[in-house]
Amino acid sequence: MKMEGTGIEGVVVDLSRLDEIMEDIGLVRAGQWDYERATYDRKIEAKGETFYLRVQAYAVEGDIGGRHAQVKLMTPLLGKHYYPHGVEYGEGEHFPNPILNTSKSLLKQLSEQLQNL
Repeated sequence: MKMEGTGIEGVVVDLSRLDEIMEDIGLVRAGQWDYERATYDRKIEAKGETFYLRVQAYAVEGDIGGRHAQVKLMTPLLGKHYYPHGVEYGEGEHFPNPILNTSKSLLKQLSEQLQNL
C-alpha cells in the first residue's frame, strides 16, 4: 500500500543526515542499497503478523556507496510479510488500524525532522 500525502515524497536530503534521522526513528538501511538506491525498513509486528514500513530513496547527486550523496525520497510503502514468499504491497492487502497508525506516526516524525533541516 502506498502511504501518500506524508510530506516526504520528493524531498532531497543528504544521505548521511538521512541515515541519522532514519536510525533515530527505527528505520534500518543495513545492506539494502546499491550505488543509485537506498531502502529503509521498519518491521512492525502485531497479533502474529509481520508488516514492513519501507521508505525508498534514489541518488540525485553522488552515489550511495560513497556516503556523500544527495537522495530524493519516494512514496513510502506498507507491506505484509507472507512466509516464505516475502512482502506484498498490494492495495488488496488488509492492514490493521494499529499498524496503519504506527506507520503514520513514524512517517510524521520523519516529515517533521526533514522540515527542520
